[in-house]
Amino acid sequence: MPTNGLHQVLKIQFGLVNDTDRYLTAESFGFKVNASAPSLKRKQTWVLEPEPGRGAAVLLRSSHLGRYLSAEEDGRVACEAERPGRDCCFLVLPQPDGRWALQSEPHGRFFGGTEDQLSCFATAITPAELWTVHLAIHPQAHLLSVSRRRYAHLCPQEDEIAADSNTPWGVDALITLIFQNRQYCLKSCDSRFLRSDGHLVWEPEARACYTLEFKAGKLAFKDCDGRYLAPVGPAGTLRAGRNTRPGKDELFDLEESHPQVVLVAANHRYVSVRQGVNVSANQDEELDHETFLMQIDQETKKCSFYARTGGYWTLVTHGGIQATATQVSANTMFEMEWRGRRVALKASNGRYVCMKKNGQLAAISDFVGEDEEFTLKLINRPILVLRGLDGFVCHRRGSNTGHQPLGRGGGFWHTGSPAVCSDGERAEDFLFEFRERGRLAIRARSGKYLRGGASGLLRADADAPAGVALWEY
Repeated sequence: MPTNGLHQVLKIQFGLVNDTDRYLTAESFGFKVNASAPSLKRKQTWVLEPEPGRGAAVLLRSSHLGRYLSAEEDGRVACEAERPGRDCCFLVLPQPDGRWALQSEPHGRFFGGTEDQLSCFATAITPAELWTVHLAIHPQAHLLSVSRRRYAHLCPQEDEIAADSNTPWGVDALITLIFQNRQYCLKSCDSRFLRSDGHLVWEPEARACYTLEFKAGKLAFKDCDGRYLAPVGPAGTLRAGRNTRPGKDELFDLEESHPQVVLVAANHRYVSVRQGVNVSANQDEELDHETFLMQIDQETKKCSFYARTGGYWTLVTHGGIQATATQVSANTMFEMEWRGRRVALKASNGRYVCMKKNGQLAAISDFVGEDEEFTLKLINRPILVLRGLDGFVCHRRGSNTGHQPLGRGGGFWHTGSPAVCSDGERAEDFLFEFRERGRLAIRARSGKYLRGGASGLLRADADAPAGVALWEY
């Protein structure tokens, strides 16, 4: 498997939901903790870290504050510690229904409570000491079998999901995790749910719902009979096996799903590496050789393009572009300029990539004209899930406006006043601009960008693609 930065295991961040459906929250004021929030946002997001030298003990760090949860001997709890000490160590005790009990490792008491009455002083586990894990990562990712080192993907011919792919390429490798009723469903790219017997169904029935468990930083999915999903047989078909405890075969990693794109040049042909290492706009159809994985650098916001045949685009002698680099470097990075419906690419030599008369791409232009512009098409998001700073974009029940709690709607989006509406009879064009790693901006026909806000309404009135006008996808 490549180790060139294409395969990045996601840092598992999550919320903890108590028995009254409220989230554990770390407050900035006084570093107090409570369980009052009805939804998962920044203050409700936590990271689990191992504590070296203390056996099974773990640390709970607030993503919002960067500080650690602690429990004193008298049961008082806070999220104040900048560096973890003895009182910050907890044991995670998974319960039969998948919920967690958190036990202070040095004091032996259990953490729980409601609202602002949280403590770690209970001597026994009651419903008040049980917490449900709600993943805080974007729900679309690649699923990697730890034992087989193969990626799960939809196999339309066999009508199953199998962990048998060396690379997570194409739309079939996209898995969407759906959280509902304290459990998770695995949704394939064609919007079907994986049932524990390996069949794909259209509704999230009981046997298609799983309890999420963690083991050594990996994930396991337990079905309603207490058995775990695993790749089975030579084909690696995903279904519940016989084991009632998760071993290596039952463990999975979630990996970031980078955008996979095709580019169309001014000659209306697809950019391709079908005829060798030279990157050329010379193909009439969109297949494997015309698909590129796009990575955006978090600091510079420049992008790289990786071919499925292996190799990054790189600047070579005389401005040529070839898909031969095995590692990211300055010559593999391109600056994107968004020009309405098209994009221009500037290489590390300061010149723009253009299409030459023979179709080959070269960074030899000082100005942008028709031959320097490309249409960029995202191909591995058949289901688009958008998350902003205040939650997910969805259809608000009882209204035709776009809203941000997770939900479902119908109709075409259109720019209304003052909000974006989802009851249009005709499609209205919105332009996607990939501005940061894992985030895009959406530009309306008015030239303004879509943004969220405290009210939850989706508005097309932002002047710049930043902050609340950027969306995880």
